[in-house]
Amino acid sequence: MYRMLVITLLITLVCLIIIAGALLILSSGNAKPFLDKTGKPIPGSISEKVFMNIGGVRQGMFIKSKDSTHPVLLYLHGGMPDYFLTQKYPTGLEDDFTIVWWEQRGSGMSYYQDIPRESLTSEQMVNDVKEVTNYLRSRFSHEKIYLMGHSGGTFIGIQAAAKAPELFHAYIGVAQMSDQLKSEQLAYNYMIKYFKEHHNKKMLKKLEKAPVVDGTPYAYLKLRDKAMHELGIGTTHDMNSVITGIFFPSLTCREYTLKEKFNLWRGKSHSGVSSLWNEMLSTKLIDKVPELEIPVFFMSGIYDYTVSYTLAREYFEKIKAPQKRFHTFERSAHSPLFEEPEKMRQIMCEEVIQNFP
Repeated sequence: MYRMLVITLLITLVCLIIIAGALLILSSGNAKPFLDKTGKPIPGSISEKVFMNIGGVRQGMFIKSKDSTHPVLLYLHGGMPDYFLTQKYPTGLEDDFTIVWWEQRGSGMSYYQDIPRESLTSEQMVNDVKEVTNYLRSRFSHEKIYLMGHSGGTFIGIQAAAKAPELFHAYIGVAQMSDQLKSEQLAYNYMIKYFKEHHNKKMLKKLEKAPVVDGTPYAYLKLRDKAMHELGIGTTHDMNSVITGIFFPSLTCREYTLKEKFNLWRGKSHSGVSSLWNEMLSTKLIDKVPELEIPVFFMSGIYDYTVSYTLAREYFEKIKAPQKRFHTFERSAHSPLFEEPEKMRQIMCEEVIQNFP
């Protein structure tokens, strides 16, 4: 018995050492350059991992472009940075833009345990957007840039576009938030109906114990991601597990250090975007941002219940803007830019850049 226990412990230790070694090998933390057919960096391209002080906090970003003279696109992530998903779901946006994958205050490369909680406000994060934008405008000599928000990033992005329209050519909302409490209620009702019809009594029982009535209880939030991904209404329509679809890919992205990978997940529950959850639930964006002075594009996946497709469409119909367009992605759930990249890129090139340069 004792001998078997020792053998088991040794095998476990060896496995942990191998896993730790593999993770270190896969965590160089260096930005991957764009190479030509001969293996040399493409002339004029840029692939950088940049850190700078923004609003008193050191924050990180990846800047990627195959031609750094192209228009600049600033991307605002949702509940956690998702640059690592470009390994499996390349967007191709770096072919047409200088795209900036900024990891916002309290998230990923910009996560610090001692970050002042009082600084994680929508007002501060909007100010951060403006500061990053002005840095990009100065660095790349552009009067204006394009602003894209995804999921929780749309909550900050659309407010920034409303408060500083002079900085942006256009605003692009991917999985645009509108009334998130109502969105959660719609998702909850959909999941209850689905699990009843498919006789999943175990999941049904768990959900029924955590109803979404006047808020989103902790018990529901623990179930939310797992249940949504099982139904294809989560991050992507084909992703059925947070572990295999998000957690493992985050560990294999070589452009992060091991500490940065750890902070991706530490920051998920404490990030600036996540810390605004209660404000997101209590805010109807049509009341806060009923109008934009710049062109607006909403891009939504038909299967999205993480942020309701139906409510995004309703918000689009109500918001006032000099030009506005809504695009439905028929094969997508929550992430059209990853799920249907060719369509997204076509819209960005043929509609956004050409019409609003």
